[in-house]
Amino acid sequence: MNQKQKHDIKRKMAVIKHAEITTNVSKTCRYFGISRQTFYNWRNAYNIKGETGLINSKPCPRNLNLRTPKHIEDKVIYLRKTYHFGPRRISMYMERYHGIKISSSGARYVLIRNDLKRLPRSAKRRSPGPKFKRYNKQVPGHHV
Repeated sequence: MNQKQKHDIKRKMAVIKHAEITTNVSKTCRYFGISRQTFYNWRNAYNIKGETGLINSKPCPRNLNLRTPKHIEDKVIYLRKTYHFGPRRISMYMERYHGIKISSSGARYVLIRNDLKRLPRSAKRRSPGPKFKRYNKQVPGHHV
């Protein structure tokens, strides 16, 4: 249990004890700036599980089965570190040369998870070249 969780439990316990002392839930909720439904959720969790019931938790657990497999993550990381590819180019490269389909957003999340969000400053950037090339001829109307 970290410091933030301890502070959160302490605050919720203060609300519950204040309601027990005053015996008026509406005034307690107004004083602490919470809704009555939130208060009753906290009180029921405290009555069922004790102080551990007051720890904030996500409504559903993470499903690690949906995460990109480790061998694909390793290839994505290798492509980023070696060739400085972005997420789109990584997804294209993986499909073309390895036969592995991964979306560009999937590659992006892999890079974010491994702290490879930004390319290094030394990486070359593609400069947008001219949209068209002009040809100058001596005679106007000459076919190119």
